[in-house]
Amino acid sequence: MKASAPTPDYHFEKLCDGPVCGIDEAGRGPLAGPVVAAAVILDPTTMPDGLDDSKRLAARRREQLAGILERVACVGIGLATVDEIDRLNILHATMLAMRRAAGALAVAPRTALIDGNRAPDLGCATRTVIKGDQRSLSIAAASIIAKVHRDRLMANLDAEFPVFGWAKNVGYPTPEHSAALARFGPCAHHRTSFAPVRAAMARHSSFQD
Repeated sequence: MKASAPTPDYHFEKLCDGPVCGIDEAGRGPLAGPVVAAAVILDPTTMPDGLDDSKRLAARRREQLAGILERVACVGIGLATVDEIDRLNILHATMLAMRRAAGALAVAPRTALIDGNRAPDLGCATRTVIKGDQRSLSIAAASIIAKVHRDRLMANLDAEFPVFGWAKNVGYPTPEHSAALARFGPCAHHRTSFAPVRAAMARHSSFQD
């Protein structure tokens, strides 16, 4: 019998000196758009029920929880632009977005719980948590905020470049996005350091030569 997936709780937060923030990102894998990170300090007395890894929540539920978190938690958001992703690489750009998210908090954390196995230099104690969005409520909250914020950004960009279908695929290399990239070539919001975008640029350059 397959074991059920873990659900996040407040265990890691209780082991740390507070205030404790959870940090997670959204958008490392897409071919377009920024990478967005969120930092969240929860108040155990007001945090909403149902916090979980954003990938395990329906879009409508993510939106609902994000709205509640924006009212009852301390939230910071940071992003790294496409230019920064291409200049620094996606890992270092993600660390930059996380630093910006932590720096945007109204309350300085004493400890940061970070999803994954790499931590940025934040000027406070840090602890990485593998699959943290499924194990820590603070990281789960951050995953929701980061995902909702980035999805909104990509929906706005979709209005500018509707051929790529970003309102639905949020920049990931879906068949629709890949077909549009091959047909029209990349735009200013594509990550030229990513191989599929470089390949599309090369094809369209050869067509124009």
